[in-house]
Amino acid sequence: MTARRINPPDLSPPAGFSHAVVATGSRVVFLAGQTALDADGKITGRTLPEQFEKALGNLLAALAAAGGTPADLARVTVYATDVAEYRAHARELGRIWRESAGRDYPAMAVVGVVRLWDEQALVELDGFAVLP
Repeated sequence: MTARRINPPDLSPPAGFSHAVVATGSRVVFLAGQTALDADGKITGRTLPEQFEKALGNLLAALAAAGGTPADLARVTVYATDVAEYRAHARELGRIWRESAGRDYPAMAVVGVVRLWDEQALVELDGFAVLP
C-alpha cells in the first residue's frame, strides 16, 4: 500500500492520528471490532491500558493473518466505555500504540459508548487497511 497522510496546517496538530489518509492498493481488509479477548474468549486485563494493549494486539493479529502490517491501516475507530479515562491514559495508550503499530498513524476516532458486547470490556478497536 502507498499511504499519504494529510495533516493540513490550518487544522489543530494531530497527536496520535492523521487527519486524513489517502491509501492506494489492490485489497481492502475490513477488521472486525476487537476487545481484550484471549484465545479462550475471556476478557483479559482490568485496566484500560491493559485492555487496549490486548485489543490492539488482536486487531494487528487479524491484520497480519490477512497479509497486512500496521503501516497498511487506513482507519481505526476506538470505542471506549469511559472517554474521560481514555483521555487520562492518553500518553500511555500512545506509547502502547507506537510500540505495537509504529508512528504511521491511520485516520482515527474515539467514540464513547455505554457498553460493549462483553460487559467487562472497556475498549474495542475496529478499522480497515489497504494492502498492496
